[in-house]
Amino acid sequence: MASSLVPLSAPHPSWFTPKRLLVIFCVINMLNYVDRGTIASNGVNGSLGTCTSSGTCTSGSGIQGEFNLNNFEDGVLSSAFMVGLLVASPIFASLAKSVNPFRLIGVGLSVWTLATAGCGFSFNFWSITICRMLVGVGEASFISLAAPFIDDNAPIAQKTAWLAIFYMCIPTGYALGYVYGGLVGTYLNWRFAFWVEAILMLPFAVLGFVMKPLNLKGFAPAESKQALVSEEMAVQEVQDTEALNHSAKPTKEKFSHMFSKMKCTCIDLNQFSRFIKDIKALLVDKVYVVNVLGYCAYNFVLGAYSYWGPKAGYKIYNMSDADLIFGGITIVCGILGTLAGGYVLDLMKSTIPNAFKLLSVTTFLGAIFCFTAFCFQNMYAFLAFFSVGELLVFAIQGPVNYICLHCVNPSLRPLSMAISTVSIHIFGDVPSSPLVGVLQDAMNNWRETSLILTSILFPAAGIWFIGIFLHSVDRFNEDSEGQVTEVDRSNATPLLEPRVTETSDSSAS
Repeated sequence: MASSLVPLSAPHPSWFTPKRLLVIFCVINMLNYVDRGTIASNGVNGSLGTCTSSGTCTSGSGIQGEFNLNNFEDGVLSSAFMVGLLVASPIFASLAKSVNPFRLIGVGLSVWTLATAGCGFSFNFWSITICRMLVGVGEASFISLAAPFIDDNAPIAQKTAWLAIFYMCIPTGYALGYVYGGLVGTYLNWRFAFWVEAILMLPFAVLGFVMKPLNLKGFAPAESKQALVSEEMAVQEVQDTEALNHSAKPTKEKFSHMFSKMKCTCIDLNQFSRFIKDIKALLVDKVYVVNVLGYCAYNFVLGAYSYWGPKAGYKIYNMSDADLIFGGITIVCGILGTLAGGYVLDLMKSTIPNAFKLLSVTTFLGAIFCFTAFCFQNMYAFLAFFSVGELLVFAIQGPVNYICLHCVNPSLRPLSMAISTVSIHIFGDVPSSPLVGVLQDAMNNWRETSLILTSILFPAAGIWFIGIFLHSVDRFNEDSEGQVTEVDRSNATPLLEPRVTETSDSSAS
């Protein structure tokens, strides 16, 4: 008698290929960072009003001028969205074990869209600050979950290159935001910049709900979990019915209901316990910790560059079009540097030690060029050296995230990305923007402030250099905790191309 094999194929979107997934995620990521560049641009951020000794005063412009913000408040505004991002990232990463990650991205993008539109309707410092916090909440789901999806679907020999393409959208988005914010602020009003962003993101938020969801490697598909829960509920209902039939006492039903509540509470406690266990697993992983520490120091500098760069360039070198100049440099260097970092690591062979080598060397050389650039009095010499420095420091995006994804068990990847995001913002660009604002208020010299800031890249290179000598194992192909059946594991692998269903001759007939 011929035996039939269980079909492992699952319905898949007819047009949704891995490359299209990458393109969609890149556009979403770019919109996220266009928003950050927009609020940092001189056109949207603006400046305070000034008065000359003769008594002639000019009104302020943009957000800073309209709400009369000092440099510290202005720096806080740039970091406000990080509060929502930091709080929500671990939550979304934990929910990925019980809710389909693709749906979570849809929820996050919906919040982002509404909050960005709210920024355009803000009426004072606190109203726009709260909206910026909610923008961070919306972005949290995407930041935590997008990279694992890309890593799952990328060709084996091009994983770092695909990650580099995705993270290339960070500098590109920032740069486009500078230019976009400058143009909108000049010709329309800074509020329109946020309204247009919300309109552009809306279709992707809707897509997260209407499209058939994908699953992540190492996670059982949502259908399997729902089926298991339904089965348990059905068994419980049968047991409750039998108990009621054998006894007319209403207390039986009450005790059964109380028992169900206690059971749900135990499940919630187990989920919290698992979250704490996963956090501990990340914190004791030396490779992961060293990688994130270097990333924190790096992001401290890049975060302040991205926010204060146009203003510093305008003050030091009298750049009349600082938004356009910094935007143009960041677009070219960001694209070339980020892609080069990913492709070079693939050519070297994508391993964790090789990734650390690339991180330490490119960051050290980039720090030398950026530091030297601010020492020049001539604007063109500054632009030449600063461009080379940015080209080198942007090369880290692919390798640093490759380490975060491959040094942990597959089931920990969303949490790994979430904790990495939380860490680099708490110790990186969240404090850097307001601290640089305070430093500049005290020193009143943008050149010296920029040199002090740039010097922090050297410790970042040193931390990553230590990572070369740590014992590391690529854990991408490890089993995910032994909780997923073979069928679920095959279904959980998000292969977007058609899969062949295996059946016997008897089944076919």
